[in-house]
Amino acid sequence: MLGTCFRVADKFLIKENMNTQTMTTEAKDTKKTIRISGSEAVVRSLIAEGVDILYGYPGGAIMPVYDELYKFQDEIHHVLSRHEQGATHSAQGYARISGKVGVAIATSGPGATNLITGIADAQIDSTPMVCITGQVPSHLLGSDAFQETDIVGISTPVTKWNHQVTKASEIPAVIAKAFYIAKSGRPGPVLIDITKDAQFEEFDYSYEKCTGVRSYVPVPKTDPETLKAAAELINNAKKPLVVWGQGVILSKAEEAFKAVIEKAGIPSAWTIMGASAIPTSHPLNVGMVGMHGNYAPNVLTNECDVLIAIGMRFDDRVTGKLDEYARQAKVVHFEIDPAEIDKNVKTDVAVLGDAKASLEALLPLLNENTHTEWHQKFKDLYAIEFEKVIKNDLHPTKEGLTMGEVLNEINTQTKGEAAIVTDVGQHQMIACRYADFNVTKSNITSGGLGTMGFGLPAAIGAKMAAPEREVVSISGDGGYQMTIQELGTIFQQKAAVKVVVLNNEFLGMVRQWQQLFFDKRYASTEMTNPDFVAIAKGYYLNAKRVTKREELADAVAEMIASEEAYFLEVCVEKEDNVFPMVPSGASVSEIRLE
Repeated sequence: MLGTCFRVADKFLIKENMNTQTMTTEAKDTKKTIRISGSEAVVRSLIAEGVDILYGYPGGAIMPVYDELYKFQDEIHHVLSRHEQGATHSAQGYARISGKVGVAIATSGPGATNLITGIADAQIDSTPMVCITGQVPSHLLGSDAFQETDIVGISTPVTKWNHQVTKASEIPAVIAKAFYIAKSGRPGPVLIDITKDAQFEEFDYSYEKCTGVRSYVPVPKTDPETLKAAAELINNAKKPLVVWGQGVILSKAEEAFKAVIEKAGIPSAWTIMGASAIPTSHPLNVGMVGMHGNYAPNVLTNECDVLIAIGMRFDDRVTGKLDEYARQAKVVHFEIDPAEIDKNVKTDVAVLGDAKASLEALLPLLNENTHTEWHQKFKDLYAIEFEKVIKNDLHPTKEGLTMGEVLNEINTQTKGEAAIVTDVGQHQMIACRYADFNVTKSNITSGGLGTMGFGLPAAIGAKMAAPEREVVSISGDGGYQMTIQELGTIFQQKAAVKVVVLNNEFLGMVRQWQQLFFDKRYASTEMTNPDFVAIAKGYYLNAKRVTKREELADAVAEMIASEEAYFLEVCVEKEDNVFPMVPSGASVSEIRLE
C-alpha cells in the first residue's frame, strides 16, 4: 500500500503503510519556508535531525539526493560502503555505540533489497536506524520498471515502520516521524522509499521534529502496584537471580541497575546483548546465560525462587527447552514492549515501562540483602567450569593457539576498555565469554538474527561514531569473507579499526554441531582460504599473521599501538569447540561442559 500525506488545518495526517490507522505530527509555521527540491529537503531534514554521518551506495533512483549530499558535504559526511548490506551494518555499529539513530541510503531495486539483511538484524536487536531508498518515478510504480521492487512490501515484516513518498511535500513530516519512531520506546529500523519525481519536485519547505504520533505509545505507563508486587517478591526471595538484556543499555539504566542489584545483593547474569551494562569484574556479575553461557547461571536458573528479567525477551537461545525453564521460580519481567510480556515465559509480575525509570522507582522499595549462601553456589559451579573449560581456553597446554587466549591477550593490552565488535560463530561466543567489558556499549554483535558478515562493517560505524575509543573487530574466516570488501571503506575513510580474524579454516560453529550431532560429517564447512594478509595489504592496511603462541603478545601490542587501521590474522586450532553448551532442545540445566 502506498503511503499518502496531505495537509489538514495545521497537521499532517499520514496514512500508515503497515495499517490503516492515521497518526499526526505537528507542522512548522509555514511562514518560514524556502522553496527547494525534494532531494534537498531530504538532506536538510537529516541535518535537522542531527545526522552527521550516513552510509550508503549511489544509483540512478537516488541520484538527486546524492547530488544534494555533494553540495552539503561540509555539514553531513557520506561514507561510501562497498555493499549496501555493509552500509546498514555500519549504521548499526554507529547507532549501537553512540546511542543515536544510524542512517543508511541506497538506490531502488537491488540497492534497496541489499539493505534487508541489515534492517532485519536491526529490528530483532532493537537498533535505531533510518534507511532511505530511491524508487522509480511514481507513474511507473507497479509496471515492473527497470530496478523497481516493492521495497515497502518487502521490508514491512522487518521494520518498525515504513512509508513510500510520492510527493515532495511529504518529505519533512515523514522524515521527522521516521526518526521519532526509530529512536523512541523500543528502538528499531524505519524505511522511507522516495520516488524519483518526488526528489525533483519543488515545494515550500519547513521542518519541525516530531514529538508524538497518534495511537503510538512508545513508553507504557508504569503501574505503581506492579512495582510494589515486584519489590515484595524480591524482598522475600531466598534465591533470586537477575537476567538482564540490552534494555538496560538502551534506556541508559546502567547506574540504576547497579544500584538495585547492589542494594538487594542479587547475583546477575546477562544475555549477549546486555553485556557491558556493568563491568565484567563486578562481584554480582555471574556471567552469561544461554546456549554457550556460563555454567552457574544456566544451571541455577532452574534453582532460583525468583527470576527477575530486565530488558530482555526470553529468546530461545537463553531459555533452552521452554517447558523446563525456571518452572520453580516466580518471574518478574521489567519490559518496555508489552508484546514481550508472556510471549515466551509466563510472568507473575510484569512491570511495564522504561527500565531506568522503573529501576529508579523500585530502588527505595527494596530491602538490603546479601544472599551469601546463594552466591556461594555460583562460586562453586564457576570453579567446576574453570577447571573443565576456562583454564583450557585461556591457558592451554596444547601446541596450537586457542581463540580464548587471543581474547585474553586483547583484554590485557586494552585493559578491557575496547569496544569489541564481533561477527557470528564460535569466535563470537568466545569473545562474549572472555572479553572484559569495563565500559558500557562495548559489546557490539549480531544477536537475534545471527548475521555472518556483521562484524567488519559494524566496526567501521562504531569507530566513526567513537573515534576516541579502541574498536576491535573480531571475525572468523567464514563471516569475514562475507563483507571483506569493506576493507575498502576502512582504507578510504581512514577508520582506525583493528581487525582480527581467528582462522580455523572451518565454518566453526556449524562444524561443531556436525561433530557433536552428525557423526563428524563435515558437509561444506571446511574452508580453503585466500591469503588474508595479502588481501589486507592490497587495501593498503598494515597486516600480520600469527601462527605461534610466542608471536601473539607482540603482534597484539603492535596492532593496538597502531594509530591506523591494522589487520591481524591468528591461525587457531582447527577443531576446537566452544563449551559449555546447551544442546538444541535441551534444558538449561542440561548444559554440557565437554
